[in-house]
Amino acid sequence: MKQTVEVIIPTYKPDGYISELLKTLLKQTYPIARIHIINTEEKYWKKEFLDDIGDTRVMVTHIGMEDFDHGGTRDFAAKQSECGLLLFMTQDVIPADADMINCLVRAFKGNEDVAVAYARQLPREGQSDYIEEFTRGFNYSEVSKIKSRNDIPHMGIKTFFCSDVCAMYRKDLYETVGGFVSPTIFNEDMIFAADAVNKGYKVAYCAEAKVYHSHKYTGIQYFKRNFDMGVSQKDYADRFNLVSSEKEGISLVKRTAEHLFKTGKGYLIFRLVWTSACKYIGYLCGKNYTRLPMGLIRKMTTNPVYWDKKNKGE
Repeated sequence: MKQTVEVIIPTYKPDGYISELLKTLLKQTYPIARIHIINTEEKYWKKEFLDDIGDTRVMVTHIGMEDFDHGGTRDFAAKQSECGLLLFMTQDVIPADADMINCLVRAFKGNEDVAVAYARQLPREGQSDYIEEFTRGFNYSEVSKIKSRNDIPHMGIKTFFCSDVCAMYRKDLYETVGGFVSPTIFNEDMIFAADAVNKGYKVAYCAEAKVYHSHKYTGIQYFKRNFDMGVSQKDYADRFNLVSSEKEGISLVKRTAEHLFKTGKGYLIFRLVWTSACKYIGYLCGKNYTRLPMGLIRKMTTNPVYWDKKNKGE
């Protein structure tokens, strides 16, 4: 009997990509039972997003900004689902082909202890820079891998790497592991993966399942994203203190610099140094946010609402 699949997509101020995403999902070779969109702030949702869809499997739930949480909102949708497999995606991703879901489903077959499988992310043409295209290959190789507790000594924090840009969860193991933590400012996927691995389950990277996803971030945007990353690792230090993030980051910068020189793109070193510095300083500030004044924190984060709720003790 086939496992049923529900796709869950949190959205905020979505654009036309959401319609393209829905159309490509509905053309997948593996059948989808439901697509559940959890949209933050109804005023930003346009009815025309669904004009060309015409499929009753698509459901939209609107929530307020004060109700959104990276872990809590996804967990809310997961608890509502009756499907055996939950596919979480973001609003700015597009499946590379019609077999993407089928490839993720196959990652669970014969692997009863795999709790989550995530897809390979490819840069979208014209929407990423040369450096990002290379670093995508570093994090999303052409080779699939199933990661377990045995990989921690040589893979470090990459053992816990997982991305809800496109990741499928076995619902029974999702519940056994404990689901997504809440509240969390960011990084709910890696926190879950760390919990799963530490409880003896596995994380599958499925290179055959491909999606297009990329951004052209500025240095300041990288700073803010990595600030939130540092905050999440501080808040859930019990998951991350035994592995090093800095070592992995330094390795990536070195390999990227070598690649730039080898390919005649040495002039991009200045951008690499700038963005890498922004990422690292942002991360360090996030890891040490308890020493910073709230006014400064609100300027550093991508998610000020999280801090409003945190200050209220929610």
